[in-house]
Amino acid sequence: MDQIKFGILGAGGIAQKMASTIAEMPEVMSYAVAARDLTRAQEFADKFGIAKAYGSYEEMLADPDLKLVYVATPHSHHYEHIKLCLEAGKNVLCEKAFTINAKLAEEVIALAESKGLLMAEAIWTRYLPLSKKIDELIAAGAIGKINSLTANLGYSISNVERIWNPALAGGALLDLGVYTLNFASMVLGKNIKSISSSSTLFESGADAQNSITIIFEEGPIAMLFSNALSETNREGIIYGDKGYMVIENINNPEKIRLYDLDYKLIEEYEAPAQITGFEYEVLACIKAINEGKTECEDMPHAEIIRIMKLMDGLRAEWGVRYTELGE
Repeated sequence: MDQIKFGILGAGGIAQKMASTIAEMPEVMSYAVAARDLTRAQEFADKFGIAKAYGSYEEMLADPDLKLVYVATPHSHHYEHIKLCLEAGKNVLCEKAFTINAKLAEEVIALAESKGLLMAEAIWTRYLPLSKKIDELIAAGAIGKINSLTANLGYSISNVERIWNPALAGGALLDLGVYTLNFASMVLGKNIKSISSSSTLFESGADAQNSITIIFEEGPIAMLFSNALSETNREGIIYGDKGYMVIENINNPEKIRLYDLDYKLIEEYEAPAQITGFEYEVLACIKAINEGKTECEDMPHAEIIRIMKLMDGLRAEWGVRYTELGE
């Protein structure tokens, strides 16, 4: 099967991580990159061995050979750039958070489905092998019936403009809390009974850190924390009536440790060697495209929208609005 011709829209930090990933993937051709400045795009292409550089997004998207586009711009621009890609007839993998709100997410997903194009969210934790291993262990009853979980994710990134600036859809929730929400959803599902939360805000009005408690219909409770002010241990812990499991780094699970009720370590599971971890979401997209699907089974459209709606509700509770973006 021919390599899929892969393009990157945007040339920032996250784009560099994707470029270094696809450079080592035999299934993908590092075909194109676009930035608003041709010199910047060319420097990026030269650094990562990308065949073509474009000084505008529109010019890259007019390339008939381009098959799959990774949108690597700030949250605030995802909707605009997803739509640009879809209107040009390109399959899309968009970095999280998918859009700034559920309304815009629903719109671009409907557009992709109407055109028969793939529309996927690059929430990499959904695609990683160790995430699937967690599912397998729970299904096998390794820690018995689940009754609660905790998850936290924090980095000292408050000086980064896209984090504190509402005009860029900033805030800990869309950048970090999206991972804790996805972690809870992967383990406990979508049948939510109630949510309570609190947050502290930057002077700009974006959320700096937050605490979220979710009670599920079947009884389990998830306690989630995300923080853009300081580093945290990034752990997820899932508690059952026969033991518990600790996941090192919910952002990119590195190890699972299983314990019994006497706090004795029973088993450890290491993540397989990886390029960066981004390769799994790319492989999922390739599989979906080859099968003629418009969504990836690991993160279907309904789940993208559901998570966006949860974040909309949380922001409304905290009074965090992106008025500069028309909200």
